[in-house]
Amino acid sequence: MNRVRLRWELGIVLAVTLGQSALYSVLTLVRRLTISVPLGQQQTALNPSRDDAALWDALYQFLSVFFDLALVALVVYLLWEPGSNALRRIGLDFTRFGGDAGRGILLILLIGVPGLGLYAAGRALGATVAVQASPLDAAWWAVPLLVLSALRAGLLEEVIILGYLFDRLRRLGWGWWPIIIASATLRAAYHAYQGFGPIIGNFVMGIVFGWCYKRWGRVMPLVIAHTLIDVIAFVGYPLAAALWPGVFGPVPAPSGTPTPTPSP
Repeated sequence: MNRVRLRWELGIVLAVTLGQSALYSVLTLVRRLTISVPLGQQQTALNPSRDDAALWDALYQFLSVFFDLALVALVVYLLWEPGSNALRRIGLDFTRFGGDAGRGILLILLIGVPGLGLYAAGRALGATVAVQASPLDAAWWAVPLLVLSALRAGLLEEVIILGYLFDRLRRLGWGWWPIIIASATLRAAYHAYQGFGPIIGNFVMGIVFGWCYKRWGRVMPLVIAHTLIDVIAFVGYPLAAALWPGVFGPVPAPSGTPTPTPSP
């Protein structure tokens, strides 16, 4: 593919997906730091309700997941080449599911558990926003939607950052470590609205995930790990907020702080 066209394609894809999210997220962090409310007393919601009526809320949530997954389909389509299966090339298939699942669970222990500790430390230091992972009063039907939302995050982030971005930057002549560091920086940037703890945690996660993708050549273990981490966070949030309200619970009063435009 022509290098100029490749650069344009890369810029357009990032502008409508995670690059857009990163810009909004960084601006939101800057905005948070300029207001009088301390960062540790602000809050944000990952899966906010979109309508007071339960049926319409569920419909809007489902459509949000559907259209984000359409972006995943778009980058897979762009990766597709005659005589080459893009899904197999990036390792997004079920040919090695047992091994992929095992590696994914290992990554949960390596990334997920320390990530919770980093979030708790950030909250204690006042450097991290209170993140409401899911509604505290969610109905039973919200659980399948939260699982879908977790799957959306796993596919959208890992397929674009690892499967697509790595492929395109390699074709532009980038070395492996510059790609890993750049992708980790992007991952940290679109989580910046949550505060400094998540910036650090997601940068480290990006380094680890990037190294694993280079070594394994498969995106599926990273999708599995990311999805399961988010499922645990989304579905388990009400319990965590009840057991440790000072760390995971919402701030006592509305903070009036900015909320970023919903991002992938």
